[in-house]
Amino acid sequence: MGTEAVTAVRRAPRPRADALRNRERIVAAAREMFVEFGPDVPLDEIARRAGVGNATLYRNFPERAALVHEVVLSVMRRTTERAEQATAEEADTFAALSRFTHEAADERIGALCPMLSGTFDHDHPDLLAERDRLEEAVRGLIDRAQAAGRVRADVAVGDLMVALSQLTRPLPGTGCLDFDRFIHRHLQLLLDGLEAPARSGLPGTAVTLEDLRREP
Repeated sequence: MGTEAVTAVRRAPRPRADALRNRERIVAAAREMFVEFGPDVPLDEIARRAGVGNATLYRNFPERAALVHEVVLSVMRRTTERAEQATAEEADTFAALSRFTHEAADERIGALCPMLSGTFDHDHPDLLAERDRLEEAVRGLIDRAQAAGRVRADVAVGDLMVALSQLTRPLPGTGCLDFDRFIHRHLQLLLDGLEAPARSGLPGTAVTLEDLRREP
């Protein structure tokens, strides 16, 4: 690399702290509004909730797809961190799984599913890397709990991910704020069903992550 190129690299400005904060506020506001109103919520409304001008939003995310991508990536990253923290901080393997399940529900994974349809790039390298990290963390929670005899043997990580997705998706005609009253109650019913010893046999076979990716 020549001297001029090195100098150019050294002079490349880092994003200012206030610019980073604005970007984080936009992503947080977009996540909230996508959950509440769906992926087609006006971007101007997102800017208003984030407390930034329209120009700031479009400077960071010139297209809706770029903002959707960042929101999905952020949710996946936050969910992974919750799994890793539960693993590190809970000595009881089933307590770790329960903590993660309830905390992951607060990310509203299911409510974000509509954003993953259409022209969304599911195979973007950033998303694939974060998906792998998330799946590894959740699989670790399940595997450890099963090895300790705390989770029934006839389930797999896909079963948990399907249930989380379904239970965190608002019912038609209901608002997310009303739905919040019920989600953790029903998640606890799910967790009671996962705990060993099993009280009944399950139809079919355990759902793997590969099953979830397989085309119908």
